Amino acid sequence: MGDNIAINGERLLANLQRFAEIGATPKGGVNRQALTDLDRQARRRLAELAAKRGFSVFQDEIANLFIRREGRNPALPPMLIGSHLDSQPLGGKFDGALGTLAAFEVLETLEDHGIETERPVEVVAFTNEEGCRFAPGCMGSMAFAAGELPASWQDLRAVDGASLADELAATLASLPEATMRPLGFPVFAYLEVHIEQGRLLESEALSIGIVTGIQGTRWLDVELTGQTAHAGTTLLKFRRDPMRVAVQALAGLYDHIMPSDERARFTVGRMSLKPGAVNAIPESVRLTIDIRHPETPALDAMEQIIRDSFARQAGEQDCQAIVTRIFDMPPAEFPSTMADTLSACADRLQLGSRRMLSGAFHDALFMNRIAPAAMIFVPCRDGLSHNELEHVEPDHSIAGCRLLAAAVLDLCAS
Repeated sequence: MGDNIAINGERLLANLQRFAEIGATPKGGVNRQALTDLDRQARRRLAELAAKRGFSVFQDEIANLFIRREGRNPALPPMLIGSHLDSQPLGGKFDGALGTLAAFEVLETLEDHGIETERPVEVVAFTNEEGCRFAPGCMGSMAFAAGELPASWQDLRAVDGASLADELAATLASLPEATMRPLGFPVFAYLEVHIEQGRLLESEALSIGIVTGIQGTRWLDVELTGQTAHAGTTLLKFRRDPMRVAVQALAGLYDHIMPSDERARFTVGRMSLKPGAVNAIPESVRLTIDIRHPETPALDAMEQIIRDSFARQAGEQDCQAIVTRIFDMPPAEFPSTMADTLSACADRLQLGSRRMLSGAFHDALFMNRIAPAAMIFVPCRDGLSHNELEHVEPDHSIAGCRLLAAAVLDLCAS
């Protein structure tokens, strides 16, 4: 039982601030995108902190960074805790970094108190969780869980033109003292602290969310094709306007999908028109749709409604509609035993908590495929994330770390 083991809250908050200085932005956020020099600086700082405490440092071929504190039986699969250090281009200083540094604080706390665990405990900073520079996101945990790098990644390039292979090589070379290890290994369990990125905990004045699963996500690419023509001379009856198809289909989808199911999510994230002239009916409209739901049958139904809506409207306007699924992340349910452990620890620590689903996917989703996993959410002000103004109250950061420490000790005792 780790209830009486006090973490060093001041040290945790100081580390959060120190790491926030790497890639700091004018409004208090960070721009520390994956596999950049700034990302490498953050990895370097974590490795230096580990070396000062005598912890072992490892990395694998996707540049996942591991900090290991030995247990009495080094042969046992380790308890793995952590998150990521990369950020959005104008991100906040808590998304990812809080989970990684809270995990490192747990290692330091165990060392401070001379606590021996039966199995090793390792902190992991997964590579490229955000996916904003190189797609897909959660690249490090995805490769770790699969035990290999997908062949489709070999020729990947970033939005800035950089080669994934080159940036991985530079990142690995920047930490020559880190011992290389194979990609993927047996893990006893995985825990991750993360900001909620929503308003539920804040609205209920709770400091802890115990995440029971992650809702499924699908991305659809919609391409609508009509006929470009003069905006001033083409009568309505002669128009083959793909923008009209888009507007009418989307109006119906916005009115139906989310209003009919409070657990459904429907978002249009990108839209482009060609040829893009102010005085021409567009020849084509292209847009992306993000749908989310905790149940796969509901995702299937939503996708079919979307396909049918665009096909119907395109037929009425003598246009063509092609809907392509470009991303499919099935829902994940974390083991109930992990949530039960977190709930019991939160109760003993007198931390107000509730069970909840995650609306965003995280590294825990992939780790759950190979080991029991769970997540601890802490509230962020106004639910704001992926934003320079992202903020977590100090007490909530400390509460998340306290719960992580207690849960690690409970799980390692089993």
